[in-house]
Amino acid sequence: MTDSTAAAPGEYASVRIEKGTRHPHVAQVTLIGPGPNNGMGPEFWSEMPRVMAELDADPEIRAIVVAGQGRNFSYGLDLAAMMPQFLAFLPQDKNPDASRNRDILDFVETMRQAIDSVAAARTPTVAAVQGRCIGGAVDLISACDVRHGSADSTYSIREVKVGIVADMGSLGRLPYIIGQGLTRELALTGRDIDAETALRYGLVTHVADDAAGVLDSAHATAAEIAANPPLVVRGVREVLDRATEGPIRESNRYVATWNAGFLASADMMEAVGAMLEKREPRYTGR
Repeated sequence: MTDSTAAAPGEYASVRIEKGTRHPHVAQVTLIGPGPNNGMGPEFWSEMPRVMAELDADPEIRAIVVAGQGRNFSYGLDLAAMMPQFLAFLPQDKNPDASRNRDILDFVETMRQAIDSVAAARTPTVAAVQGRCIGGAVDLISACDVRHGSADSTYSIREVKVGIVADMGSLGRLPYIIGQGLTRELALTGRDIDAETALRYGLVTHVADDAAGVLDSAHATAAEIAANPPLVVRGVREVLDRATEGPIRESNRYVATWNAGFLASADMMEAVGAMLEKREPRYTGR
């Protein structure tokens, strides 16, 4: 995915960056859409690697808080905004064409760079989650170092409900955070879990009373991180990441390859159609 109209540093359509507003060495990256409920449309997927590169390059920034604007952290993938790109991958006739599968693979891997850029950043990240955190938003927070949630926060790996194997990193990262059992249950059912369950399983490490409280707690933790020697903080993260980076990379590549072969399915189109038409889907396994 390319963006020929890249914003200048600090100017983005999908996020707002604030530096040093609460602590001189802490930045806040706030999801702002432009889709409803901070949905992740084309702008997010193209801009996030640039956002993280900009903050990594700033020697004054030693920790980042990732937040969402409004009542909800994010509803994840903005299906309406992304639909033109998805439709381009549907076969136009019955003639086999491997280039379509190649294009899907490239598309998935390019999109995933937005999430991988958070995990790979030199600067530690603390997610502040309020309200709904769905699908791609779970991918995003699973790439953060620390996650805090508000009492009303809920979390869902919702991709199964729209006929997609979650391919932006949560299936690779969540088993190391919440374990295989809960990861499988969430990924196979698409159900929500509440803040209490998220805390019990370690998806979040702190639950605040409300959205303002979770932002305060996330900034307090980010400030604690920023107060420590930057080189040592980087070393801690690199040592911890070394144990998981290989398996996560392999998992991400495998799911991208899987979706290159099976993403453009009749069941995916049925899932999307049923959601748009507000009816129960009728799956056929095709």
